[in-house]
Amino acid sequence: MSSHHYVKEGQEPALIIANGEMCSYDLLTSIMEWCPHIVVTDGAYSRLIDLQIKPDVVIGDFDSLPNAARDPRVEFIKIDSQENTDLEKAIDYLINKGYNDINVVWATGKRLDHTINNFATLAKYSACNIVMIDDHSKAFVLPKKYSKYYEEGFALSLVPLCSVSGIYTKNLNYNIENGNLQFGLKSGTSNSAHKSGVVKITYQDGVLVLIESID
Repeated sequence: MSSHHYVKEGQEPALIIANGEMCSYDLLTSIMEWCPHIVVTDGAYSRLIDLQIKPDVVIGDFDSLPNAARDPRVEFIKIDSQENTDLEKAIDYLINKGYNDINVVWATGKRLDHTINNFATLAKYSACNIVMIDDHSKAFVLPKKYSKYYEEGFALSLVPLCSVSGIYTKNLNYNIENGNLQFGLKSGTSNSAHKSGVVKITYQDGVLVLIESID
């Protein structure tokens, strides 16, 4: 399973394929096994077709949709609004379909402005279980109380969006006790599990993202 969540309340997570750097084919297909409903932003459609992968929905303002042959089995949803990004349009679509667990790939790399904005999207949709995944990391918003087993030395970073207060951690190499983090001023990057066992993280206010890194 490629997400930190599995199947919740009988519904499998959906998958959004954004228009950033491609992850490995093996990672993509392994996530797809657990995400039967696939939504792709318009700019990534032709790259997905090149991989011989058929999404269920293509969504966006179609400003970057190439003249690729449109599969009649795929639903194309054009949304002209410039008030939100194509990734946000895809998330809104899935929320309206009743999905709360959403995996996102191809959301990092390539253009830096897109990567930063996509990452910040986690804060906007913090009420949903959204996991951004690439070949190196997973990123997701933590609930106010979080615990999970990690092997000794597993790389973990805490990133605040925008400020987070009342943070307590256990079993990290650099633990925090009633600490505060603020984006651009103080973050908790490049931390790791102190020993094999359960890592516990709690906080009072704000939106706190955990990044699990494999290298």
